[in-house]
Amino acid sequence: MEEIRVDLGERSYSILIGDGIIEDTGEIIREWELDGKVLVVTNPTVAEWYLKPLTDSLIAAGFTFKVVMVPDGEVYKNLEEAEKIYNLLISNQYDRKSLLIALGGGVIGDLTGFVAATYLRGVRFIQIPTTLLAQVDASVGGKVAVNHPRGKNLIGSFYQPSLVISDVGTLLTLPETELHSGVAEVIKHGLIMDENYFQFICGEIQLIREANPGIMTWIVAGSCNIKSRIVEADEKESSLRAILNYGHTIGHALETITDYTGFKHGAAVAVGMIAAAKIAWQLEVLKDASLIDQLIELCGDFNLPVRIDGFSIESIIEAIYYDKKMAHGKVNWILPCEIGKVIISAEVSESLVREVLKELGGSK
Repeated sequence: MEEIRVDLGERSYSILIGDGIIEDTGEIIREWELDGKVLVVTNPTVAEWYLKPLTDSLIAAGFTFKVVMVPDGEVYKNLEEAEKIYNLLISNQYDRKSLLIALGGGVIGDLTGFVAATYLRGVRFIQIPTTLLAQVDASVGGKVAVNHPRGKNLIGSFYQPSLVISDVGTLLTLPETELHSGVAEVIKHGLIMDENYFQFICGEIQLIREANPGIMTWIVAGSCNIKSRIVEADEKESSLRAILNYGHTIGHALETITDYTGFKHGAAVAVGMIAAAKIAWQLEVLKDASLIDQLIELCGDFNLPVRIDGFSIESIIEAIYYDKKMAHGKVNWILPCEIGKVIISAEVSESLVREVLKELGGSK
């Protein structure tokens, strides 16, 4: 089992990565001295595979717990579902020593973390991410939120988990589209900060597509190392952490205009990364245009979209201006210079964005 430490002073925590470790959760929690009444938050799809191994381990370790089910899908990451969890916590007299466990993907992790951050002004929670996207991104760094009809993650906070338990064995049961969605964030991590990691991804495409546990342990640990270094330097996204938003400006807009049902998160980010690279080339920030072709080819290897044929440019632009990354009326774009290096720029004209969106197949 791999352990990565996120060093944030009194908010520090460990990320544990291994194959089959969900069934050891109760023992792990005891070892980390995280006691108290437990509430497990999950969805029916994940519960079918992993709820029993988790609850069996909690029973064996002597924990008292309840389980709450949230319907599957990004559309349920909202205040209404949060209120249902609050009601359960209140009616069952969960106190500040309680422990919430998020068993699922990014939606469950974000929603559970948001509830943990706000219930009784903060209770402890553990992330048990069961998708690649959640293991390499959503479960690390303490961003918790719910969506608003006008934009993704507009209502939220920074609130660190007490522990992350990433079982790479869960990746073997993911639908291909879910696995590939997570790969988009893996590609992003290499592009923004680590050329060697990026080249490793390019060299292990088949084993990644197969969710080979050995390779995926390395991949998850690699991404968590990159993200943890960024979070340690800039926990609340005042500067450096913004580079993790590479591909997300247009990506979040695509999710918003399709009511979070038209694109998997990683699929939207893939298109966003290509668009941002094209913008960077036009602004002469990107040094070598071959990176665009390499990125398009790599996304294609994982069946990620590289165009937005038929989608309204006007709707995308409108959604961008509601994005939480806006500052002083301007959008902060993350633009690649080369593999492993990006810059943050607010000097991207709307006309250039429209031009690139049209090149990628957007419609008027």
